[in-house]
Amino acid sequence: MSSCLITDEYIEHQEYSVHEIIKYKNGIKIECEDFIAEEVPIALIYNGISHAVMMATPSNLENFAIGFSLSERIINNIKEIKNIDVKSSKEGIEVYIELQNRAFMMLKDQRRQLVGRTGCGLCGIEHLKQAMKPVNTVPDTQKMYLSVINQSLRFLYENQELANRTGCTHAAVWLNEHGELAAIYEDVGRHVALDKLIGARAKYSQLTKGAILITSRASYEIVQKATSVGVEILFAVSAPTALAINLAQESGLTLIGFCREGRATIYTNKHRIIN
Repeated sequence: MSSCLITDEYIEHQEYSVHEIIKYKNGIKIECEDFIAEEVPIALIYNGISHAVMMATPSNLENFAIGFSLSERIINNIKEIKNIDVKSSKEGIEVYIELQNRAFMMLKDQRRQLVGRTGCGLCGIEHLKQAMKPVNTVPDTQKMYLSVINQSLRFLYENQELANRTGCTHAAVWLNEHGELAAIYEDVGRHVALDKLIGARAKYSQLTKGAILITSRASYEIVQKATSVGVEILFAVSAPTALAINLAQESGLTLIGFCREGRATIYTNKHRIIN
């Protein structure tokens, strides 16, 4: 199954580093090397104006820029991005996104009241109403067998390369209509991992039918990002929040939590899931 995974052609920056550590196990001292996930500030700059800074894993940054732009409703489709340029600095990494004029004018409109979000949640929001975007109703075209979860989880854990090295990252996965892994993106931030996947989905036509699987809880923002781009089914390894369930129900998203081998809990719009 892993042979059909979409992979990016290159990694822009080092995802992890090696550190000398002292580890204790069963009272025994062990001196060894360990792999540590990198976390750097990533600035997203639209037409020369800095919009947001996230702490993230410094890889797949073009996908991240596209996915963030879509999930935050800065753009309606990928064609509204003219160019993306990634530059490193001493302080971190700057991602320059050039938008078409119409999209940039809409962003400037938003910025009159919106400071911007971070990868950890809703930091930077000035007013409560800015945290709650209008509900986007998703299509109703997808079906999936619940039985695919068992095989998907097994292959997920095998393909979490960064997590297997560092034990530090979340993953966002696209499952095709047969429940096979089609793409996987990892990051120290669960929202950023999802944005990277959303960006890849906008680039590759084979990531149209299917569902998203995330290795974290399903928070309100995770559900909001998924529904913003029309995703119909969201599987989460951990629990959803009450607000996330409410949004999923209102938007028409099928939300499944506690996805483990042999178990799952369907919270909303169960008609898409076939037992």
